[in-house]
Amino acid sequence: QVQVVESGGGLVQPGGSLRLSCARSERTFSLYGMAWFRQAPGKEREFVASISTSGQNTKYVDSVKGRFTISRDNAKNTVYLQMNNLKPEDTAVYYCNMINYGLDRPLGSWGQGTQVTVSS
Repeated sequence: QVQVVESGGGLVQPGGSLRLSCARSERTFSLYGMAWFRQAPGKEREFVASISTSGQNTKYVDSVKGRFTISRDNAKNTVYLQMNNLKPEDTAVYYCNMINYGLDRPLGSWGQGTQVTVSS
């Protein structure tokens, strides 16, 4: 059974930073793009950022460009999301998933997510 563990969330003030991690157990991790998604209360889950298999290419939703950075470590089957200058509208549960890079549609299992709350 696939294991997905997201971590690193928490309560932070506006302007603060957090670094999210997502460890996955699939042996095919390095063969797929990876993406972060988020779901705010009362809203649908939305795409946030994606990264290609090698890590050479990345893509972001407009609202986080210049503030968030996605990266990955294929040796550790882990994808990261560095979030800087956080805003209250970034408050959501954050999830990672496997994708075909460029299509940004989730392909694998979902984890429990990690809660990010931005509030003063």
